[in-house]
Amino acid sequence: GRRPAYFIYLFIECLFGVATAFAQDFVTWSVFRFGVGFTVPAILGTPFVLAIELVGPSRRTTCTVLTNIAYSVGLVVLSGVVFLVRDWRQLALATSIPFLSFFLYWWVLPESPRWLLARGRFEEAEKILKKMARVNGKSLPANYMVQLKRKYQVERYVKQKERRRNYGVLDLFKTPNLRRKTLIITFIWFTNTSVYVGLSYYAPVLGGDEFLNFFLAGAVELPTYFFLWPAMDCWGRRWTLCTSMIIGGAACLATFLVQKDTNVTLVLYCVGKMGISSSFVVLPLMASELYPTVVRGLGMSTSSVVGMLGPIFIPLVVYLGEEMLVLPLIVMGLLLVAGGACSLLLPETLNQHLPQSLEDGE
Repeated sequence: GRRPAYFIYLFIECLFGVATAFAQDFVTWSVFRFGVGFTVPAILGTPFVLAIELVGPSRRTTCTVLTNIAYSVGLVVLSGVVFLVRDWRQLALATSIPFLSFFLYWWVLPESPRWLLARGRFEEAEKILKKMARVNGKSLPANYMVQLKRKYQVERYVKQKERRRNYGVLDLFKTPNLRRKTLIITFIWFTNTSVYVGLSYYAPVLGGDEFLNFFLAGAVELPTYFFLWPAMDCWGRRWTLCTSMIIGGAACLATFLVQKDTNVTLVLYCVGKMGISSSFVVLPLMASELYPTVVRGLGMSTSSVVGMLGPIFIPLVVYLGEEMLVLPLIVMGLLLVAGGACSLLLPETLNQHLPQSLEDGE
């Protein structure tokens, strides 16, 4: 389920995060940080998936934007924490111990009703749906659960069997359309993660105060949400994702033409950062609407984990700036344009019902 998975990964993250502060050598430190990094995709993705499955289609955009605003505000706050806490051991504790407070969500965070229904656990889903209705001042129709059960029970036996069994990564590649969606989403996730982390690493290269640059790299994301909020509902997910990546990529590529003007380069860098930040808002939402419920968490975690491979190599790309300041921006611009073009191969998901089974994902 979504709920237990989140708290398990949260515990692992806190454990390894605190352990980092007591590492006595670089190898031990690296192992502990690997443990922290291993949990990041699930820590970020699981609550998002749960939130998307708890709200209706008309509220998915709002939910997505609010989630990403919190992330960007977190980056801004982190720049202040890093500025105030210069000792790395104290910094490890300062960025790990506060997460223990999230365990208080155990008493208020429900399981996903969609996930429970997909697994045939109707009684548990009914309790949560009744609570949701009560909190919103509503009540479920008398025959609502009867109709809901009937809807799921009239499915073919094969579908029922699929919903009960455990799913693995291979299920994401069993059918042609789902396989194509998985590969495209994963590639776009790889380009997004690589460029997002790469531009964040590139900020100090621009010169000036590195703490201020990191602060600006986070703060520049916030204005993008005022554009994204209506855009995703008016233009749809696909064109918003494509436009964001193409604009961000074009801005990065344009630095080649003005590489001697550091001020213009900085402006184009900010435009590129806004573009990649925008696409990173749309991508998880679109992915959550494309992956079927039975493999939604698995699919998003898989795409996210593969995407995390990018930051392993992106420091080498940033290092190219030693030879030519804008060369890393050109490489990242090409990645963004390629990802933006691939996004047009995905179907539009605006106002579409979430797919439940693997067949629905076709």
